[in-house]
Amino acid sequence: MTERAQASPLDRRPKTEAELRDRIAACPISGSAQQMRRAFATLAGPQPHLSEITRGGRRCLVVGEGPEIVWFHGGGYVFGAPETHATLATALAAHGLRVVLPDYRLAPEDPWPAMLEDAHAVLSDSGPVVAGGDSAGGHLALVAAQTGADLKGLALVSPNTDRSGASQTRGRESDAMNDDASDAALARQAMPDRSGKDPAASPLLGELAGLPPVHLEAVGAEILLDDSLLLARAMALADCEVSLHVTPGLMHMHTLWPDCLPEGAASLARIAAFERRQSGAAQAG
Repeated sequence: MTERAQASPLDRRPKTEAELRDRIAACPISGSAQQMRRAFATLAGPQPHLSEITRGGRRCLVVGEGPEIVWFHGGGYVFGAPETHATLATALAAHGLRVVLPDYRLAPEDPWPAMLEDAHAVLSDSGPVVAGGDSAGGHLALVAAQTGADLKGLALVSPNTDRSGASQTRGRESDAMNDDASDAALARQAMPDRSGKDPAASPLLGELAGLPPVHLEAVGAEILLDDSLLLARAMALADCEVSLHVTPGLMHMHTLWPDCLPEGAASLARIAAFERRQSGAAQAG
């Protein structure tokens, strides 16, 4: 008699933080770019199916109705896709937003500035909107704003902002999702000809004055915590409007699992409220 196949825990969404941590441990993101992409898709878990549109010549997934936010997915510019962030986008859309997830080019096949060119193409075809992103996607939204994108605001979750050495949290071992060596290896693939002092790699060192209002979300245990803290301080000193919320503990990219982590859902709720404020302010103006 053939034994009935046992369903793997990786075939379903985690239901608790403990299950999520087990999933992270079971899905190391390593090997070739293709292997990392498959591992990250497994780690992100099953996702809802979203509609497709074309924006700026790029394929995008879209969900929801209301004020629009263009959200750039994270993944170190090597892995991740609109499909891995569909749960995040759906959770944002539930707050009365239209969420657009661009499918931008990835390294090592297409290193920087290919992804920035794609971001500008999408944003220039969107009209003034709020742009956001997590991790590398937050970096992408920020650099797009620094290089001329016309935006109402920036909503950034744990963006990479500093590779110059100013950060004091990159060497920590408390982040279940990320470590400094892996993060640096991804940067070498994405930006092989850029030093950590280049504003493209470290937008903390770029022009901050004149940026639209920025809302930052970070978590206390991640290696990129200082990237957000330093950016918030630098923006305040540049007389920019900036808000920052740090949730204790957790791990990098916590907003990928809002159905599992109440704190991730709360981060997205704050981002949605920020988006509505910026869209409302723009309409009133």
